[in-house]
Amino acid sequence: MSVFTHLVVELGRLLEPALAESATAAAIVLFTVLVRLALHPLSRAAFRGATPAAGCLPLLLQLPVFFLMYQAFTSGGELLSHRLFAAPLGSRWTEALGEGGPFGAQGLVFLALFGAIAVVAAWSAVRGRRSAAAAAQTGAAGAASAASARKGKQAAGGAAVPELSAEQQEAMRKLGGVVPLLSFGTLITAAVVPLAAGLYLLTTTAWSVAERAWLEHRRTRAAERAVERAVERASEGAA
Repeated sequence: MSVFTHLVVELGRLLEPALAESATAAAIVLFTVLVRLALHPLSRAAFRGATPAAGCLPLLLQLPVFFLMYQAFTSGGELLSHRLFAAPLGSRWTEALGEGGPFGAQGLVFLALFGAIAVVAAWSAVRGRRSAAAAAQTGAAGAASAASARKGKQAAGGAAVPELSAEQQEAMRKLGGVVPLLSFGTLITAAVVPLAAGLYLLTTTAWSVAERAWLEHRRTRAAERAVERAVERASEGAA
């Protein structure tokens, strides 16, 4: 028994009195939350850095966990006998279709999973488009400021300040419209992996969206407090 399997089994035993045969499914969700909690400092640092490479690091560190999850529910073992309601945790969507169709007992479990993933993906897409629009506005404002600064530098005989070209701004706008749609790719993955892996994907994706929303909220609040303090100091200086 691997360390991962042992942890899931033990968490399932703790939850079994309350959740019965769905305890192992709840244990997978709890295990995923623990993994994301452990990665939260790294995710926060990546958010502050706001670079693609830093943002991909938490995702890359989760790949071994996802691989272990996949292996545990495809290579045999005691976890295969556990269920989420009527659906075995090791079953796939195609197998559920053969057990009563999409609206059979197993099919309904998968439909609920897909529905939850779609809601999270839609939330992520909406937030992504808003962030892209805000970034585009910031970029346009920054370009205008850079143009003014460049003219000032040139008038003073200094070096020119680089600015975003129209092509670069258009590329940012298009990228901002496409990238949020990638979150719906999780639906395709969940349809071909075991149910247990789908639960992991749902939990970690929901965590990522909620975590980023919280970090953006904290950054906005910090910026607002900084502006308020600056206004207060300006008022005191004027007095």
